Amino acid sequence: MITGRPARIRTRYDVAVVGGGPAGMAAALGARESGAESILVIDREREAGGILWQCIHSGFGLHHFKEELTGPEYAQRYLEEMLEAGVDLLTDSFVADIDRDRRLKVMTGARGVHVVEAGAVALAMGARERTRGAIRIPGTRPSGVMTAGLAQKIVNMHGYLPGRRAVILGSGDIGLIMARRLTLEGVEVMGVFEIMPHANGLNRNIVQCLHDFDIPLYLSTTVAEIHGRDRVEKVTVAPVDENFRPILGKAWDIDCDTLLLSIGLIPENELSRQLNLSIDQVTGGPVVDSRMETSKSGVFAGGNVVHIHDLVDFVSQESLLAGRGAGAYLSGGRPPPDNIRVIPGENVAYCVPHSIASERPHTIYMRVRRPLEKCLIRFGEVLEKKLSYVFPAEMVSLKVRPELLEKFHGDALKVDILPRA
Repeated sequence: MITGRPARIRTRYDVAVVGGGPAGMAAALGARESGAESILVIDREREAGGILWQCIHSGFGLHHFKEELTGPEYAQRYLEEMLEAGVDLLTDSFVADIDRDRRLKVMTGARGVHVVEAGAVALAMGARERTRGAIRIPGTRPSGVMTAGLAQKIVNMHGYLPGRRAVILGSGDIGLIMARRLTLEGVEVMGVFEIMPHANGLNRNIVQCLHDFDIPLYLSTTVAEIHGRDRVEKVTVAPVDENFRPILGKAWDIDCDTLLLSIGLIPENELSRQLNLSIDQVTGGPVVDSRMETSKSGVFAGGNVVHIHDLVDFVSQESLLAGRGAGAYLSGGRPPPDNIRVIPGENVAYCVPHSIASERPHTIYMRVRRPLEKCLIRFGEVLEKKLSYVFPAEMVSLKVRPELLEKFHGDALKVDILPRA
């Protein structure tokens, strides 16, 4: 296990990165590329790498490393690169506060409380799972109800099974992967129940984790009640109407001892709110420009803390940009500011970044509100791109080159995803 215990903690760093997951490690490497000399990565776990250590399945690195890796392999490569680059890594530590002058109050079990000053800060705190309380499932509160990510950690890192007969609520990617994982370990998975009329996981996970193992997926269906005193004994599931209200007249009971929740992720932005950063109400993360700089000068953000990603490769790509922006902020070699706002239009829930500069190439990430087949992306009047389909669970990316924007003289461009004839 590689833990970060530098010989001493400096009182000032060029760049401080909050979070040592894939986003934080990529941001640190990006800052080093841009010339930052002293970089500190702070992570609250015993070892940097974030959720990757519990993701023992393959499918990582296809975009970034051009080969298929497991989560731990992906984390190890980044961790070795970061340490070889001379980045200080402080684990088992917690950032309790950041003030407007970019002073971080860091709490560590071994060294107590320290105040670290930073020339620039990169936020990479990731996201947390939505819990039962967020969707208010009726019923008792027995043991056996947990998030899919917690179950993944229990099985893959500690070697325990959460139960023997499981129901999964929500079709997020972790829930789909755990349906397969539990089946391989001998647990009977009774089904995956999704309240929406479409799945919320990647299509490849639906095929590889459910179809290949004959695990049923029930759409427009939810858990209406949990039964049991000390341990889950059964759940009541029911189809929902167009307003997502359970139709109790069509409900049925399923005997089980475990209920896993895969009902979405929430960007971890308590520190962002302490800094009074502008927050996008759709993503739940900070508003960022094309350099991934937030509304507070010198504070950058990348990864799931900004918006929820499908693939860790995209987390790394975006956070590398945030780290480069932080390094450039220190050196004074910052590119011209953004001059075009990006506005979500028809069937687009959000766009990241929220603004771009006409002088530089950009990758814009977005999510759609509803599925469409044979559609096109229309980026104002400057670009149209045909797509075979779009799906709310799969992030859409659009690459925009400077030559497309050189004749545009407005201050805002709207992105629409429309059906095509």
